Amino acid sequence: MLTLAYGCGLRASEVVRLRAGDIDSEQKIIRIVQSKGQKDRHVMLPAEVLKLLRQWWKARPTAYDASVAPEQSWLFPGRSNHQPLTTRQFSRLFKEAAKAAGLRKTLSLHSLRHSFATHLLERGRTFASFRRCSTREVETTARYTRVATGMIAKIESPWRT
Repeated sequence: MLTLAYGCGLRASEVVRLRAGDIDSEQKIIRIVQSKGQKDRHVMLPAEVLKLLRQWWKARPTAYDASVAPEQSWLFPGRSNHQPLTTRQFSRLFKEAAKAAGLRKTLSLHSLRHSFATHLLERGRTFASFRRCSTREVETTARYTRVATGMIAKIESPWRT
């Protein structure tokens, strides 16, 4: 989940609401359904992240999947019947991972999204799917715009194994 958030620049809410049918392994893209502003969008799917997703799919809990079509199954099922993991549960996992890694700085799960954008910019990548916006805040934010699916798949994620 953390790899998806950073490697694909996803929001926590987008990660937890992913279904198997949202993954297009042939085109190496992920379809984000009804994201912020109730808009659908596509993001790149790095080969390394796809490999991890395939490993996870084989090991993930399947107790609530019996009556659900595979493409409609949550990638990250929650504790409740037919519900995904909550963003609160995901945030707790992030904080546990940060603590286990010995990080002392207070971080939020959204830090991964900011890091994704920052690292792309540091590598001199132009944002085919991002547009830079000026804000009153110190941090830079990026807003998504519509882009051809082929261009999204060609964006190289800053995530590496």
